[in-house]
Amino acid sequence: MTHDNTGPVISKFKSLGATRIHNPHQPVFTIDHDVQNKTSKNLQKYASIEAFGRTHGIDFYGAGRGIGHQVLVEEGYAFPHTLVVASDSHSNMYGGVGCVGTPVVRTDAAALWATGKTWWQVPRMIEVELKGKLAPGVTGKDIIVALCGLFNKDEVLNAAIEFHGDGIEALGIDERLAVANMTTEWGALAGVFPVDEPLLDWYKKAVDKMALRTFSGASSSLPLPPKHPRLNEGRLNSIRSNPIRPDNGAEYSSHLSLDLSTLVPYVSGPNSVKVATALPKLAQENIKINKAYLVSCTNARASDLKAAAQVVKGRKIASGVEFYVAAASSKVQAEAEKSGDWGALLSAGAKPLPAGCGPCIGLGTGLLEPGEVGISATNRNYKGRMGSPQAQAYLASPAVVAASAIRGVICGPDSLDINALPQNEKPVFTSSTPTATSGASTSTSPAEPLVEGFPRSFGGPIMFAPQDNLNTDGIYPGKYTYQDDITLERQAEVVMENYDPAFAKAVSDVRSSGKTTVLVSGYNFGTGSSREQAATALKAAGVPLVIAGSFGDIFKRNSINNGLVCMECPELVADLTEKYAKSGARGSGGINGELTVQPEWELGVDMQSGKIEVKQGDKILREYQTRPVGPSVQELWVCGGLEGYVRKSIAAPGPA
Repeated sequence: MTHDNTGPVISKFKSLGATRIHNPHQPVFTIDHDVQNKTSKNLQKYASIEAFGRTHGIDFYGAGRGIGHQVLVEEGYAFPHTLVVASDSHSNMYGGVGCVGTPVVRTDAAALWATGKTWWQVPRMIEVELKGKLAPGVTGKDIIVALCGLFNKDEVLNAAIEFHGDGIEALGIDERLAVANMTTEWGALAGVFPVDEPLLDWYKKAVDKMALRTFSGASSSLPLPPKHPRLNEGRLNSIRSNPIRPDNGAEYSSHLSLDLSTLVPYVSGPNSVKVATALPKLAQENIKINKAYLVSCTNARASDLKAAAQVVKGRKIASGVEFYVAAASSKVQAEAEKSGDWGALLSAGAKPLPAGCGPCIGLGTGLLEPGEVGISATNRNYKGRMGSPQAQAYLASPAVVAASAIRGVICGPDSLDINALPQNEKPVFTSSTPTATSGASTSTSPAEPLVEGFPRSFGGPIMFAPQDNLNTDGIYPGKYTYQDDITLERQAEVVMENYDPAFAKAVSDVRSSGKTTVLVSGYNFGTGSSREQAATALKAAGVPLVIAGSFGDIFKRNSINNGLVCMECPELVADLTEKYAKSGARGSGGINGELTVQPEWELGVDMQSGKIEVKQGDKILREYQTRPVGPSVQELWVCGGLEGYVRKSIAAPGPA
């Protein structure tokens, strides 16, 4: 699936030299991100995407139909026991219906259109056991917010999660979708729930409902219309008769567990999903809010709108608070209108937005202004994500968001009986995750020869960003992401704008001196969205190499596809942190509050051996050993990235 980013994918597809879609049934186009933008330029972009889709026989869902992830579930593209990829980081959501959903990026999408294939490094597997039953007023959103906050040391980074446990059966499918959706923020590449009886019953109701809608009022003299191509009894029966389950005694790289019966409502933030606070505790702080949001693919389904409507019914939004609502899809909105939930929200003073991403991605009406505080039912509250970097954003369940909009402060709904909630200080959770090992290679085997054309070394002055979880919103702001005509030169000018506005100028100064910059940062660098420009902007600015403690996999994939070299060296990060970070602590910024530190150090990497040499002037300060870049990545770099590699493959003679 591609969405508003389909335009650049079309350009990449054409640049490959491809003239036809390998399998027109593979791609799906959904317009959902910038749907409030009615400028002629944006409407023309959407029209061009639709025209391309129709020319090639690709399924197309236009602006207003809804968020692509929701549409793929509603229309049966994301279905149990299938693999579905999308050029969007929240593809994990499909795991809520027993489908392996995982993100790819724009270049991958173009290659998929041309060849029908993509690459995926099979990740480590982690079992997450959900035990017990949620207390009244505690939701699926609270589960994933708590998991992100409790297991916040990269326990699931770049892993695939299988959810198991007796607590799953009582979770509604909407709740499972919300949990799976935010496994992205937790750091996982996929988060998959089992295909069980509640899920199969949910699909059976969907199939029956579709049949009733299709046949209602039809004359018996007319031929029956064709069955839905994906949501039908035959496909559902096939799933029932051919279950896929883990092998008996299956081994996982680690096992995490959470006792749902000990969980209370949780709130994430401000400005980090790794900070989660129990609502009863946070409510005591009386945090005033300016804006509230019930939008996104995480929590804007019919059950979410109903939960919020029950809170606001017969009441009014607090003075000075703006409450924005958008359904996940047009079908969801129609259902909410029929039930009266949509009307209840609007009667309370909520401001409706079209079905789509909107403020969640920082586009359109109602963004956070400097100094404002917002609470949202979305999935991501990174600094600057939903508006100004000088704003604060919290995440919570739909009921808590609605209650906060009514009261004007972060709080729970009146129906939430605090005394009936679990009284333990923290939820009961366990981890048997093995001790993390260094990313550096300890192999003494001879170094492999480099691919012809790949540089023997990379190097330059170090710029150190003393921050863990430096996300793609910080690297490349969302407000530029869907400006399809933005140049690489302009990308270089705005790189890291949401993290450190002075970064681009500093890198430009280094480049003016005839050198390139080596960016070093902390752990989980590049976490967040699938925006390709996070990699291309750094490279365009004059950063050919990024070294980190670890990387978010989507960013690393983008980097590989676009010729930005990434290497992991925790020891180098530790030394820079000790010397240049405040109190020598990870993720705390520079000693003097700097966002980016420029030590008088230069770094060189021997790309064949993986040996890193750090110098100050002519003096060698220390040498480090890291894992060399593999030959497949080298080959992509030599070809100018995946785009060049596929172009070369298409042009090569031989069987298709």
